[in-house]
Amino acid sequence: MVDLLFILVKIVVVFVALLLSVAYLTWLERKVLGHMQSRLGPHRVGINGLLQPIADGIKLFFKEDVIVTAADKVVYHLAPFIIVSTALLTIAVIPFGDAIKIFGHNILLRIADVNIGLLYIFALSSLGVYGIVLAGWSSNNKYALMGGLRSAAQMVSYELPLGLSTIGVLMQAESLSLSKIVQAQAAQGWFFLPQFIGFLIFFICAVAECNRTPFDLPEAEGELVAGFHIEYSSMKFALFFMAEYASVILMSALIVTLFFGGWLGPSFISCPAWCGPIWFGVKVFIFSFIFIWLRATFPRFRYDQLMKFGWKVLFPLSIINIAVTAVVMMR
Repeated sequence: MVDLLFILVKIVVVFVALLLSVAYLTWLERKVLGHMQSRLGPHRVGINGLLQPIADGIKLFFKEDVIVTAADKVVYHLAPFIIVSTALLTIAVIPFGDAIKIFGHNILLRIADVNIGLLYIFALSSLGVYGIVLAGWSSNNKYALMGGLRSAAQMVSYELPLGLSTIGVLMQAESLSLSKIVQAQAAQGWFFLPQFIGFLIFFICAVAECNRTPFDLPEAEGELVAGFHIEYSSMKFALFFMAEYASVILMSALIVTLFFGGWLGPSFISCPAWCGPIWFGVKVFIFSFIFIWLRATFPRFRYDQLMKFGWKVLFPLSIINIAVTAVVMMR
């Protein structure tokens, strides 16, 4: 019963922390983009706009839920829940710290320690595209359908190099368990140096998987108005944005875990086990900030450029990275 209680507490803490992070990542993005464009961003609700995400959530919760007459009602309602559930479930296997002792019990700082954690994440994240395609198709709107089709093609094209870019890490760590990958980095050093090409490929593909600028073609405002979620309102509209920002946090956490030592601090700094989540949070924040920075910096790709870059640049590079890693490890 005590072990079950600790598991439930971990689920609640991680879920609440993730939802708060999602809410305040929207605030951070608006503030950062505002200052980068010589604006103030949110600054009226609360101190420096800190209560703006809460105000936005309350507003969306009470707004009218408009349902398109010609929509396929069942699929229309199901699509946003598929997207947000796959985004939230993947956080279960992310290790955010090492084991700590609480009241004499050894507590692992992760919800589930799965020995195929990376495979679990790829399996769930690949299901997210179904929600986007179903949202675009069920709305019975040509812009929404075009956004759904674009997203399907983009995710299929970039998931392949995304998965291949991690093979070098798996070869060095000799495990699919995310916690064992972090432990391997404690012995061998962070993997972003020996796997620098793999890290770049993974990061670029992660941006594309999250439909973030410059890969935001599925919801290109100048072309498709809002893309696959154009016909959604109220909390269903909010669920799409929750899923997007949850995916940004997840991908940042995955980059940190695979290439930047996870919860490990720099080797020259000695810290107790409770410092692990702090180091992990700082690294995730840095990469989430970079996701935002890209939006203020790069223009959107054309669709043909998007496809050529994925298939003619990233895919061959990921194969070369695997071959080079294999040759180096054989020596």
